[in-house]
Amino acid sequence: MPKTATAKSPKAKLKTLRQSAPHKSEGHKRSGVTPVEKPRLTLRTATPHDIPGIRALTDKVYGATEGGYTTAQLRGHQHHFPDGQFVAVYDGAVVGYCATFRISEKLALKPHDWEGITGRGYAARHDAHGDWLYGLEVCVDPDYRGLRLGQRLYNARKQLCQHLHLKGIVFGGRMPGLNRRWMQLRSAEKYLDLVQSGRLRDPVINFQLRNSFEPVGVLRGYMDNDHESRAFATHMVWRNPEFGDTAHDTPDKPPLRARTARVAAVQYQQRQIASFEDFAKQVEYFVDVVADYKCDFVLFPELLTLQLLSIENRDAPAAEAIAALTRYTERVKQLFSELAVSYNINIIGGSHPTRDTDGHVYNICYVCLRDGSIHEQRKIHPTPNERYWWNITGADSSNVIETDFGPIGVMICYDSEFPELARHLTDQGAQILFIPFCTDERQSYQRVRFCAQARAIENQCYVVMAGNVGNLPSVDNMDIQYAQSCVLTPCDFAFARDGIAADTTPNVEMVAIADVHLDSLAAARQSGTVQNLKDRRFDLYNVTWKEAPTRPDAGHAAARREAAE
Repeated sequence: MPKTATAKSPKAKLKTLRQSAPHKSEGHKRSGVTPVEKPRLTLRTATPHDIPGIRALTDKVYGATEGGYTTAQLRGHQHHFPDGQFVAVYDGAVVGYCATFRISEKLALKPHDWEGITGRGYAARHDAHGDWLYGLEVCVDPDYRGLRLGQRLYNARKQLCQHLHLKGIVFGGRMPGLNRRWMQLRSAEKYLDLVQSGRLRDPVINFQLRNSFEPVGVLRGYMDNDHESRAFATHMVWRNPEFGDTAHDTPDKPPLRARTARVAAVQYQQRQIASFEDFAKQVEYFVDVVADYKCDFVLFPELLTLQLLSIENRDAPAAEAIAALTRYTERVKQLFSELAVSYNINIIGGSHPTRDTDGHVYNICYVCLRDGSIHEQRKIHPTPNERYWWNITGADSSNVIETDFGPIGVMICYDSEFPELARHLTDQGAQILFIPFCTDERQSYQRVRFCAQARAIENQCYVVMAGNVGNLPSVDNMDIQYAQSCVLTPCDFAFARDGIAADTTPNVEMVAIADVHLDSLAAARQSGTVQNLKDRRFDLYNVTWKEAPTRPDAGHAAARREAAE
């Protein structure tokens, strides 16, 4: 943001900060107790509530050309390693951000590039047993440089490293003066040697050296768009001086928490009903049943609420049918939310076609959590039948939903046949994916089932599927159904045989229930027979979400801000 005529300089801000403190003598005169003013500057661990502020900060720092971090990437930071993300907050505004994740020494100290090591900026390479911290990001609002925010954030990162008894901190740093000297030196290594010896000066490298970082080499092709550094980076490390000096001869590796969630998939029979109360009674019956089995999540099928169109038991044009369903939207949300709170269970409420205020019709899954909050995920890929019968429009965002068992993702039926969506949700931290589906015959069902199993394997996550059975002769596109609901797992020794934790008898109204062990999932991702997430070739391919493009210059622009400190 450009400075205005009324903007205060950093020194003026510091002067104002000091002058704003109450005088001790005044406090004693009034009450005999010195009043304590709330600190204007605080540095703390980032929370999900900070994400809008962090986005605004990175957008401001990196500008429209480079672009800041996306909401999905910031969710990934916090979900993968919540203890490693810090914010500096001044007068309620986020003015500094530091992102970090753990990584093994083997990966940290070998040649790498920014996209590969950070999982395209999602911190997706975080290793809960890693013995080094990797510096993904430090950025500071340029209007607040006088507060030495970069130094404060660096210190917080070092304190975290020492608290976890890790070996040190590592990252790739910019070499912004290299391009100007290239014709003379023709070598990044020579340039680094000259800066270290004091014969040349580089603002970023000198800043890192002053902070006790040492270069262990030069990384080639670290960031292709960093033209000032000619895509080179200094391979910087800070070695924890406390490591090995105490009883902690090996890095602290706290055991993964034993977390087990019980999930249920309702294979719901579509039948004609006479009123909304009939629908509510049928839904509550299944919620009551699975709650008695102490389930934490229950999934209902896609297009569950089309049953409401059978109340009048007559054929209706699509536009009229959608208008009728839209009138039920608030009652459907209220029903699921009240049941979630009353029965202490998180409800993934299938899906409900609704005409939104923009005039478009969306296929929406309402997720009602037992804390009373309501979330939604809209279907991204409507099928040809949905477009034909209901004029369904595809949505343009897919985000995880935070629950008491961590982040979950929802892919509605056809969405599961596109692997990019599951990977996008996994990069944000999802460990359980819920797929409400509605298929009319076996071939349609098998497409969803096989793709769901593939998503479980390639993302090393759990997948829960729930579909409809029965029929509604008077409702278009709901005349026949085929389903076999199930709970799917990765295929490895820690999981159920054939990757199926629970399933149902095809085309029979019933419930599948299974325990999903999140600790086993985390262990498989780190040290399983195969490690799909860790072994991705970021140097060859990636998944780029169009509404959330990867910011190409993330690591390097951050170093510019740090150097200015």
